[in-house]
Amino acid sequence: MTKFAPLRRLAILDDYQGVTLSLGPWDDLPKSLDITVFRDTLHDRDALVERLASFDAILAMRERTPFPRALIERLPNLRLLMSTARRNRSFDIAACVEHGITVCGTPDFGAPTVDLAWGLILSLARDIPRQQDSLRAGHWQTSVGIGLEGKTLGVIGLGKLGARVARVGAAFGMKVIAWSQNLTAERAAEVGAIRVDKDVLLAEADIITLHVVLSERSRGIIGAADLARMKKTTFVVNTSRGPLIDQPALIAALKEGRIAGAGLDVFDEEPLRPGHPILSAPNTVLTPHLGYVSEQNYRAYFTGAVEAINAFEAGHPVRVMEP
Repeated sequence: MTKFAPLRRLAILDDYQGVTLSLGPWDDLPKSLDITVFRDTLHDRDALVERLASFDAILAMRERTPFPRALIERLPNLRLLMSTARRNRSFDIAACVEHGITVCGTPDFGAPTVDLAWGLILSLARDIPRQQDSLRAGHWQTSVGIGLEGKTLGVIGLGKLGARVARVGAAFGMKVIAWSQNLTAERAAEVGAIRVDKDVLLAEADIITLHVVLSERSRGIIGAADLARMKKTTFVVNTSRGPLIDQPALIAALKEGRIAGAGLDVFDEEPLRPGHPILSAPNTVLTPHLGYVSEQNYRAYFTGAVEAINAFEAGHPVRVMEP
């Protein structure tokens, strides 16, 4: 394959923590490549075009900055677009192909979202954040939590992450039930779960955790009617994508005490603006989309990005995403 002309300028987007350059082997890139890191997210299209117009290579951090056709068509210098991880549903890959832009992914490490999901579950069940605040304020044992053994875990989506979450639930001594639109009883049994209908899961689960990909079919998969089927003692956990749950309906259910609480790592709007209604919703544990944010995962992302740049310039791109 023909060797490509060297890239001149690389933009690294949305480095919220300011750690990208310390967690990747960037010294392995040609010294002639100018690297610029941006720590904020721009939502204004014109401002984003002005920022990125001069770059011929861009590394996007997951879906923090989408690349729809309307943006891609305004970046005539762009030749290599990379995303951390192996897929990115916010990229219009077909538009990239039409404009001669190569799109590459990176490796990732393990399944850190599983850790985060269980952190939220345990925090809710044992009231850990509020108990810590209470202790620091001079109080002692101000609430009674619930143990997980003997409780029912409802897993919506039993793919790679959902299956691992289910196995941990079984290790805690929980009954694990599962549902998704294509889930079979045989697949559920493979990970120690029982396949049930959605209405049964909503009515019986003490903790409901979501692990499905966001699509037009799954958007709003938990709506007002679904929340109404849950027990008042149910906790809802979402570490997948915010729009899977009707957020206004969830906030109303929390404020009215119709469910026990929610642990959320993902939101309709990211980053959350100050004063967003979910921030004041009661009985919540909220984290800023940390599911994939681990040192090991970041190192895998950025090592893969360096590899992708060098492979592109050598004329044999790696992990190319197809439409």
